[in-house]
Amino acid sequence: MAQEIVEVPITGKLISIEVKVGDAVQEGDVICFIESMKMENPILVPVAGTITEIQVSVGEVVETGNVIAVIE
Repeated sequence: MAQEIVEVPITGKLISIEVKVGDAVQEGDVICFIESMKMENPILVPVAGTITEIQVSVGEVVETGNVIAVIE
């Protein structure tokens, strides 16, 4: 199966993760929320599949290009 890597689109603080490893997700589902410039920004799943890895944790400051998760 092909893997899709979900990357951080904006620098900010990760305030919640809405999925866990093993979850089935659909395109457009919210994977997490990042606080940037005092706004909560939902980060959406780009493809349908199953979450196989989560590489960030709540409270972590993330930068553009960091890997959030891997979907298979």
